[in-house]
Amino acid sequence: MKPLDALVGLLIALLWGLNFAVAKTGLGQFPPILMIALRFALVAALLVPMATMSRHRVKEIAYLSITLGLIHFALMFNGLARVDAAVAAITIQIQVPFAALLSAVLYRDPPGWRRMLGMALSILGVGILAGEPRTSSALWAVGLIVAAALFWAVANLQMKRLSDVDGFALNGWLALLATPQLLLASLFFERDQWHAIRTADWLGWGAVAYQAVIVVIVGYGLWYRLLRRYSVNQVMPFTLLVPFFGVLSGNVLLGEPLTWNLAIGGLATVTGVAIIVIRRPKLVEPKTRTP
Repeated sequence: MKPLDALVGLLIALLWGLNFAVAKTGLGQFPPILMIALRFALVAALLVPMATMSRHRVKEIAYLSITLGLIHFALMFNGLARVDAAVAAITIQIQVPFAALLSAVLYRDPPGWRRMLGMALSILGVGILAGEPRTSSALWAVGLIVAAALFWAVANLQMKRLSDVDGFALNGWLALLATPQLLLASLFFERDQWHAIRTADWLGWGAVAYQAVIVVIVGYGLWYRLLRRYSVNQVMPFTLLVPFFGVLSGNVLLGEPLTWNLAIGGLATVTGVAIIVIRRPKLVEPKTRTP
């Protein structure tokens, strides 16, 4: 890989990792589901006018909008709102062993001892994180993030069927179909939405804009560029840096403490994910994966 492209890979990991702290800031001003709805509404407004979609693929994307757009992100952001950004950045990585396990079960793809080791290490790492004193009082929130990881793994299987769809078109139409679902869910499960919209400052709206513009349009635009130039096996290892930047941004921007539980649990989780990703990168090649 050319040095400039390697720097682009590092930049993508930085942008995606930084999003955990940015989203955490926004969640201090918006209810979680409403914030995701606003993010998707902006993504749809920016991408759908430029993206064409075959009518027969809309039904598949509609199903994906339920699994990924509604359920995954609603669970993820409700969990993130109640735990440190660093804990969320590491815990969500368990989506990779979940995807490997589902693939093994549904496609009769024996995982082998190395991937089994990776799964075990990842689960152990999340267990250590759950024992963190700051986290143990909000275990249910960690459970929401684990559940979000499981639904991401299910969505990953759905995305395999959409691998021929342009990435920006998929993101745009997914956002368009997910937005009304999220607004309806926010109406039922949250309150004071209008007050949050009226009182949010530039940090809150900046967090929404960062997720839509920087994470999706800039981040994935660069990501697709790398995927066109290099094999997935060369590109996917950069995603292993996302939790590192997530932890770092939580510490620097939000003042979250670095503890032994976080360090050991994070190392175990990322090592387990690395074993899975580096050996079988095709299991973790989503076009819409974001925190």
